[in-house]
Amino acid sequence: MSNSYFSFKKFTVCHDKCAMKVGTDGVLLGAWVKIKEAKTALDVGTGTGLISLMLAQRSDSLLSIDAIDIDEGAILQTTENVEQSSFKNIRSVHSSLQDYVIDCGKHYDLIVSNPPYFSSSLHSPSGQRTLARHTDSLPMAEFMNISAHLLSPDGYLSLIFPHTEKELLIELAQNAGLFVSRITTVYPMSHLQAKRVLLEFSMIKQDIEVADLIIEKERHVYTDEFSEFVKDFYLKLRS
Repeated sequence: MSNSYFSFKKFTVCHDKCAMKVGTDGVLLGAWVKIKEAKTALDVGTGTGLISLMLAQRSDSLLSIDAIDIDEGAILQTTENVEQSSFKNIRSVHSSLQDYVIDCGKHYDLIVSNPPYFSSSLHSPSGQRTLARHTDSLPMAEFMNISAHLLSPDGYLSLIFPHTEKELLIELAQNAGLFVSRITTVYPMSHLQAKRVLLEFSMIKQDIEVADLIIEKERHVYTDEFSEFVKDFYLKLRS
């Protein structure tokens, strides 16, 4: 049985109440996001609150973070994880993105999301896990449109998604008036096909930063690049 918590250097994330557990995707996104001069951030589908906690650590608590999730268990989990941390700049809200945008009344310098994306796969027998893993409750086209509405004029939207869906995601973003500004393709190992892509969008068309990231040299032996990437968070990595 897996542990009900995951310890990082400066906080611990419990995930016993949350459908989606702590995983590499969330850690990658939390470490990859450019905070820049952002003062406000929105974490959509926060789950355990992992990405919000990572952003709080990286910004020395100077970033005001709203973490929302449609699942009540996830918000309870986020609230507990935040309360047990040293970071007090995270507000957790039980809401869908569609409802949240109606009464939000503000714009964000940064929007992040490790979104549900297995829309074409078979649904899980668990309703909670299905909600966390599928786009049924929030189609990506709608997500892009709402995100564009919530972004400040010079704000950024950052996501992690399956590499196979990259072009579709970029097209949906363009339809919403957002342009890709940064792409990092993530490979499990150098000889394997890319599994994930990290994407950053803004409302300003600009030169695109392109990079690759390889996670492992071999099973459970991590590349120097990945180890450097997550060194402020993971307690120990074998490299």
